[in-house]
Amino acid sequence: MAEAQTTEARTLPYVAAITEGIRQVLLEQENAFVAGEDVAGAGGVYGSFKGLLAEFGERRVIDTPISEAGIIGLGVGAAATGCRPIIDLMFMDFLGECMDEVANQMAKMRFMFGGAAQLPITVLTMAGAGLNLAAQHSQSLEAWLCHLPGLKVMMPATPYDAKGSIIAAARDSNPVFVILNKMSLGLPGEVPEDPYEVPIGVANIVRPGTNFTIVAFGRMLHEALTAAEDLKADGIDTEVIDPITLQPFDTDTVIDSVKKTHRAMIVHEAVRFAGFGAEIAAQIQELAFDYLDAPVARVGAPFSPVPFSPGLEPHYVPNAKTIAAEARRTLGL
Repeated sequence: MAEAQTTEARTLPYVAAITEGIRQVLLEQENAFVAGEDVAGAGGVYGSFKGLLAEFGERRVIDTPISEAGIIGLGVGAAATGCRPIIDLMFMDFLGECMDEVANQMAKMRFMFGGAAQLPITVLTMAGAGLNLAAQHSQSLEAWLCHLPGLKVMMPATPYDAKGSIIAAARDSNPVFVILNKMSLGLPGEVPEDPYEVPIGVANIVRPGTNFTIVAFGRMLHEALTAAEDLKADGIDTEVIDPITLQPFDTDTVIDSVKKTHRAMIVHEAVRFAGFGAEIAAQIQELAFDYLDAPVARVGAPFSPVPFSPGLEPHYVPNAKTIAAEARRTLGL
């Protein structure tokens, strides 16, 4: 009798999953192209576009001048006239350079032309602190984008979700920002070889639990999972939800969890004040107030620019220890 054969799951680092997702989009869509600073010759400053120029050529993988306004304007115009561009915004901090194109053109054009203009544009950008890149290269500004009707916003935390989010975004007929994380580039994870989508607007219950809900996105998902293991010592069975998509937000999954656990916390790397966690907390109190046994807690960065100092930056960015401590404070432990 022949032995049953097992296929070992394939593991890729986060950065390679990004590259593979982009490559498969370019293979699938003849009118797709990549444009951004150093994406072609250098393969991107993080290596996430490595090898694409050699495979697809300079007409589809394009190095641009150092002008974020020009890059986003290129993407908007190309999308409106029939292409499906993938635009790289090297650092999320550079949104300030092109916010007029994003807020007043990209987000609004489909509505202002009565749907006649489609904008199938994917914008990839890197967010997050932890690499001592200082205040102008370390921010998490997802709340800016989520406040703009007309945009979709994804924030994948794992290699699987990074690849699937890029493919889902590129297949969508609306502008989609895929916010990636610099500190996660080497993070390994299982990634299928074939193309697949991570559904836009569908959250993932990463860790089921019964008496505490943590909603965490981006790199904070991994810190929240570590904190959840720490909280087991106090008898707290924590459910951890990764929204993956921030806009549109999967409210139902979060509310169903809170109705079960009766307690909730939101964790993000962005500044706590007016961060996206405040919107989630507001939705919880509006839709599940009678189920809450404790105030909705929030964990985020202090209201300060990201410090450059290697000694200060680890104290600025939330981690598993600060998440667990806030959970215990909220629960009166």
